[in-house]
Amino acid sequence: MACNESEVIIQQPQLIPAPERLEIRQGNFLLSTNTEIIADDFRQIGELLESYLEPVLANTDGVENKVSLIKDSSIQNPEGYSIEVNSNHIELKASTKEGAFYGFQTLRQLLPAALETKKLKDRRIAIQALRIEDQPQFLYRGMHLDVARHMYSVDFIKKYIDAMAMLKMNTFHWHLTDDQGWRVEIDKYPKLNQISSYRDETLIGHYSDQLHQFDGKRYGGFYTKAQIKDIVAYAEKRMITVIPEIEMPGHSQAVIAAYPELGCASIEGEAKVATKWGVFENIYCTKDKTFNFLEDVLDEVLELFPSKYIHIGGDEAPKTNWKTCDNCQARIKSEGLEDEHELQNYFITRMEKYLNSKGRQIIGWDEILEGGLAPNATVMSWRGTKGAVEAAKSGHNVVMTPTSHCYFDYYQADTEDEPLAIGGYLPLEKVYAFNPIPEELPVEESKYVLGAQGNVWTEYMPTEKQVEYMAFPRMLAMSEVVWSATENKNYEDFITRLEHFHQRLDVLDINYANHLYEIDGVMTSENGKSFYELETLTKGKDIRYTLDGSEPTLNSEVYTSQIPVSESLNIKSAVFNSEKQLGKTFSQTINYHKAVGAKITIDKEPHKSYPGSGPEGLINGVSGSDTRYGDKEWLGFWGDDIEITIDLGEEKEINSIETRCYNGNGQWIYLPLTMEISLESESNDNELDISLEPELLLSSLTNNPNLKAYKRDYSKDNKIYQTKARYIKIKVENYGIIPQGKQGAGNKAWTFIDEIIVN
Repeated sequence: MACNESEVIIQQPQLIPAPERLEIRQGNFLLSTNTEIIADDFRQIGELLESYLEPVLANTDGVENKVSLIKDSSIQNPEGYSIEVNSNHIELKASTKEGAFYGFQTLRQLLPAALETKKLKDRRIAIQALRIEDQPQFLYRGMHLDVARHMYSVDFIKKYIDAMAMLKMNTFHWHLTDDQGWRVEIDKYPKLNQISSYRDETLIGHYSDQLHQFDGKRYGGFYTKAQIKDIVAYAEKRMITVIPEIEMPGHSQAVIAAYPELGCASIEGEAKVATKWGVFENIYCTKDKTFNFLEDVLDEVLELFPSKYIHIGGDEAPKTNWKTCDNCQARIKSEGLEDEHELQNYFITRMEKYLNSKGRQIIGWDEILEGGLAPNATVMSWRGTKGAVEAAKSGHNVVMTPTSHCYFDYYQADTEDEPLAIGGYLPLEKVYAFNPIPEELPVEESKYVLGAQGNVWTEYMPTEKQVEYMAFPRMLAMSEVVWSATENKNYEDFITRLEHFHQRLDVLDINYANHLYEIDGVMTSENGKSFYELETLTKGKDIRYTLDGSEPTLNSEVYTSQIPVSESLNIKSAVFNSEKQLGKTFSQTINYHKAVGAKITIDKEPHKSYPGSGPEGLINGVSGSDTRYGDKEWLGFWGDDIEITIDLGEEKEINSIETRCYNGNGQWIYLPLTMEISLESESNDNELDISLEPELLLSSLTNNPNLKAYKRDYSKDNKIYQTKARYIKIKVENYGIIPQGKQGAGNKAWTFIDEIIVN
C-alpha cells in the first residue's frame, strides 16, 4: 500500500532529557508491517521495542525497511548510545544493554504519545530522519520516595519506576523506615511488622499548627519480602538500582516502640510509633544488643536488595539520651572517644565494617560526617553543599541532594491554592538551574560527585496522586540536571519541550502540576522610578492584565512593556490564547511605600540558595509568601548577623517601620535574637539618631503562626511625631547555634527576612 505523506504522523523531536548532540536531517522512516526489527545483540531491548511498536507494525503497510540494535564497543560510555534514522534504516548502537535501553527510551519519545496506550492502530507513523549521539553527565541519577510517613501500593511504586526509566534515571532510593513506620518484612523480629509498622493515628494539618489534631485512625502496613523482590526485579529490567534506606541511629522511634531495650531507656511502653512529624529523641542505644539486632535485620535486607549501596540514614540523631545513658557513656570511655559526636562516628563506622564484610558499601546523609567520616562511606549531602565539599576533599564519593534545589516536598508555586506542603519554595526553574558540582569544589575533586537525586518526603502526601503532583514535572527537570551536559541546558527550550511532554504524562495518567501558563512578576527601578514587569515562558501567547483588582479577560489590555508604579496597585494578569484564558490568574499587591526604589545595602550576602531578589527585594513593595519562605522575596542568611542600611536619597518623614521574619524550626529557621532599628539624619550629625528595640507583634501584620512581625511606630497616644531621616539602619542578630532539644540542634540557625515597609 502506497504511503500518502499527508496521512503520516511525524513526531518532531522534543526530548527530555536533552541529548548531547541532535542533528535533524531530511526525510523520515515509515513504520509498517514491512519494518523488520533486528536485535541479535540486545534481544531483551529488541523485544521491548517490538512490543511497544506492535500496534503500528501489525496494522499499516509500507516500504521494506529495518530497525537494527547493534552492539558497538567503540561507544566508551557504558550508558551512552547513538541513533541514526534515514528512510530505510534505523540504527541504535550501544556498548551495553543499559545504553541500548536508554536509546530505546529516546526512540519512544520520538513517537506519538498516544502510542503509550496502543491507540494508534490505524495510523501511519514515521520517525524524523536524524542523528543522535548521547551519554549521561553523571553516574548517579536518582529519585527518592519516602514510604514510612505514607505508604503506597506496589503498582504505584512500579509506575514511579517506569517514569524514572523513561527519563533515563538509574537509582531509586527507597526510604523504608522512620519514626512513623517500618515498611519492610523482617522474619527474625516479628514485632517490627506487628507494632513498628503501624501508628495509632496521624496528624491532621501542618506540624507548625499551634494546636495539633489527629485523625484517630490506625495507619500502616509493610511490603512483604515477595513484593520487595518483585519490585527490585521490575526495576532491574528497567536499568534501575533500588537502594534501601534503613535509618540509624536516629529516626528509630518506631523500632524502639516494639523493642524498647534497643533504646537508652528500657521502660516498656515509653515510646510509641510516632503519630506526628519531626525529630524525636528516642534513638538507638550503642549497646552490643543494638548492633546485633541491626546486623540481623541487615542480613535479611541484603537478601532482598542486591545493590552495592545500603543507605543507613545517619541524619537528625539527637544526642540527649546518649549524654545521660550509662551504656553510651561507658562506650565513649571504653572506645576512647571524645564526645557523643565521635560516638555517632563509632556507630556508623561499626555498621559500615559489617556491611563491607558482606561486600556492600554504605551511603548516608551528611550527618555521618559528625565526629569523622567512616572509611569507605559515600555522603548524601542535603544540608547545602558543605558536607559534599568536605567529603570530596577527603576523597569520598558524594551524591548531591540539597534542600534548596532537590526537595520536592517544598511548594512549587506561590499561589495560595497549592496543596499543603512542608514549607519552602522550590519552583521548576530552580530545580532546572541546579548544578550538582559545588562552586567551591576544585576541578580535580569534582570527580567525587557521583550525581544528584530529587527527594520526595511524604508527610503531607497521603495519596499517590499527590505524590505525582509534587514529583512532576520537577522530576523531568532533575532528569536533565543529571543527564544532559551543562552547556546543552536551556530553560526556555526545556519549557517548550515540557509543554509537548505533557501529552505523554496525560496518556500515562500521571497527575503532574501544570504551572506552564503561570506568570512571573518582578519590580524594577530605573533612575529613581519603579516599574513592574510580567513574563511567561510559553511562546505565542498573550499576557492580559488589569490594575484595579478585577479579573483579566480577553478584552483586557495586552501587556507589551513594563508597568509604571508610583502608587499602591493590585495587578491581576493571565495568559491567553486567541480563544480563552490558559492557567491561573496571577495576582500581585504592590504596597508602594517611602523606601521603594531607594538604595539598600546589606553587610553580608544572602545565602546562595536563598538570595531572594537581592537586597533590593526587601524594599520593592512586594511581600513574600506567608508559607513559602524560599520564594524570590525572602532573603535567607545562615548563621550570620546582618546590618541593613537604607538610603532614602533625602530626608523623609518617618511614621513607622515594619518587617517580618520566618519561624520554621523544622527547617532550622529561627527568629532573630534581637533586631535594632536606628535613624540618621542627612547630615549624619547624630542629632536625630534613635536606637530602638522593636515591638514584637504576634498577629497585627499576619495570621500565620510561623511568621513574627516587627513594627516600630513613631507615635504616642495615636499622635505621630514628625521624625525625619534619610538613613535607616536595621541590625538583625541571628539566633546562633541551635541548642539540644530543638530541631537542627548543633547547627547554625537560619534567618529569613522579608519586605521592610517604611511609611
